Amino acid sequence: MGKDGLITVQSRFSVRLARPEDLAAIVALTQAAYAPYNAILDAQPIPVTEDYAPRVAQGGVWLLESDAALAGLITLERHPDHVMIFSVAVAPCSQGKGFGIALLKHADEQARLWGLPEVRLYTNAKMERNIALYLAYGFHETGRRPNPYRPGWILVDMAKPLDRPTAA
Repeated sequence: MGKDGLITVQSRFSVRLARPEDLAAIVALTQAAYAPYNAILDAQPIPVTEDYAPRVAQGGVWLLESDAALAGLITLERHPDHVMIFSVAVAPCSQGKGFGIALLKHADEQARLWGLPEVRLYTNAKMERNIALYLAYGFHETGRRPNPYRPGWILVDMAKPLDRPTAA
């Protein structure tokens, strides 16, 4: 664990764009990664119910592979003034190895490649562990709002300007 309390990646990994033949693995990993939140939210988190085929076709899903196995993924949306992280998911057997941070760093790198100054995301207010990770990584909360698709859910909006120092 690093001095900042974040876990650093200890194994080799690579990140690549997802392909249509990866869809089943994307769905399975997303379901497994978000499964602990089903009980907390009394429903499946939105990324679990997503149709990833259009996102893959548009080049918006990147897979993190470690030791020839799918360990995590990140789904990004390119907007005129920022990159939006739609989902970050790490396989349960790969959690605690720093892959979530590696995926967040990939989002930063992609934003720079696209010439965008900021990375944004939103998460459910009940996902406190994720919020803490994002804050430790350098995101700041920009607001809270009701989820328009899930009555009773509160979304936490977060942003990270790329000129802000990144932890880990």
